[in-house]
Amino acid sequence: MKTTVTLSASADCPSHSLSEVSVRDLTQMIDEPNERGGSNKGFTPTDTALSALIGCTNVIGHKCAKKLGVDIGHLKISAHCTFNRLGVTLAEEIDVPFEAIELTVVADGPATQDELDSVAHEVAKYCPLSKLFRQAGTEIKEDWRKAG
Repeated sequence: MKTTVTLSASADCPSHSLSEVSVRDLTQMIDEPNERGGSNKGFTPTDTALSALIGCTNVIGHKCAKKLGVDIGHLKISAHCTFNRLGVTLAEEIDVPFEAIELTVVADGPATQDELDSVAHEVAKYCPLSKLFRQAGTEIKEDWRKAG
């Protein structure tokens, strides 16, 4: 198993706000909403970062659950972020633009709350997006709970 790999992406940027980003044989659009001069063809860059945290939590959550022998079933994940816009408006340089993220993870499997807490603890250790945000100074509050 390789321990270090190279990740690659490229983009064609046909306007000031639209980026058509390609990875492998896939393309996604990153754009700004109409009210900010974009064409609203995709998530904003900051939306993309937040959604990447959700996707990573799902993938690493299932890997950690499997490693622990815990059946978490399917997850529903929501994220709410306090974002300081002073940097993106060029008003002021901001060290931590993503100030805080509230991440709610609801599992519909038979896992107990103690088992979900164990999975959450492991995810915090291994999820690269979670680590990226935390090491940048973002406070992440996670709430893992059973559906119902």
